[in-house]
Amino acid sequence: MKNKMQFYSRRQRLFRLQLPHFFANRKVKDRLFCYLFENDRKALLQLYNALNHSNYQDENALQIVTLENVVYMSMKNDLAFLLIGTLNLYEHQSTICPNMPLRFLLYLAAEYEVLAAREKATLYGKKLIQLPAPQCVVFYNGNEEIPDEQFLYLSDAFQDEKGHKRDSSLELKVRVLNINHGHNAALTKVCGLLGEYAHFIAKIKEFQRNGLSTDLAVDSAMEYCIEHGILEDTLTMFRAEVKKMLLTEYNEKKHLRLLRAEAREEGRIEGREEGRIEGREEGRAEGHTEGVKEGEQKERSSLIRKMLQNGCSVEQAAKLTGLSPQEIQDALQKHP
Repeated sequence: MKNKMQFYSRRQRLFRLQLPHFFANRKVKDRLFCYLFENDRKALLQLYNALNHSNYQDENALQIVTLENVVYMSMKNDLAFLLIGTLNLYEHQSTICPNMPLRFLLYLAAEYEVLAAREKATLYGKKLIQLPAPQCVVFYNGNEEIPDEQFLYLSDAFQDEKGHKRDSSLELKVRVLNINHGHNAALTKVCGLLGEYAHFIAKIKEFQRNGLSTDLAVDSAMEYCIEHGILEDTLTMFRAEVKKMLLTEYNEKKHLRLLRAEAREEGRIEGREEGRIEGREEGRAEGHTEGVKEGEQKERSSLIRKMLQNGCSVEQAAKLTGLSPQEIQDALQKHP
């Protein structure tokens, strides 16, 4: 029997569909970071050694197990590999996302399901199914200032209605590393490819700050790095592919900015309409004042919801809107 077609509103489709600038074929990587390290096992092993203070030498021991079709809310797992009894999940991020522990939890569940199926293991048997220990790492190179290293915990999401942390039997720790050029020097020294990647991205940002468009900034950064021996082989041989990957990433960010702008406009329209209705019911003078106020609150709540749905934490939303975290919570409760 065929599944029945379901109707989704335009707003629902915006959040359910994959971003239009993502590649449909995952054989073509949509992240330069992933492309570089999947195609250079030696560099990936160097990165693992640098993160874990180990000294493994056989890159052939690495087994890439990235699940190509795991999608959750349009987000894909970037890079996963097995090595020495560990399951390593690496993500590259240019924005701060407090929901990374939840995303890693979903990726891990999918990975373990596949691994158990390969071993033909049964979840109901008496024999313990041995699993590789997870190591979840985020490599961040966005524009916001963060420490060289910090940790996110899944348990931070277990809160009651007053924001108090609940006791839980489940925990997942995510290591977040700032790989912007000039940060984590010891790490980039051990893993030269990571340092070159950070330098390349820094040059793109520099050219953008100097007024170049994204397209020209990428071209200029490529030329600079080729001349200075930074990612020279990759940029020389695969220039078009690299540019396409980078523009895909920047288009994704642009798409999210458009969603936020649309949320603000929807909030204004809904708020004004409600304000007009209430104004007519309560009288012109009083209704106008109350209607405008309610419209502004509705607009603000709509914007806050959009920001949180796109990965902003309550603290980030407060910083961007100028409201306190408590005012953010109050706005969401008043206009859920």
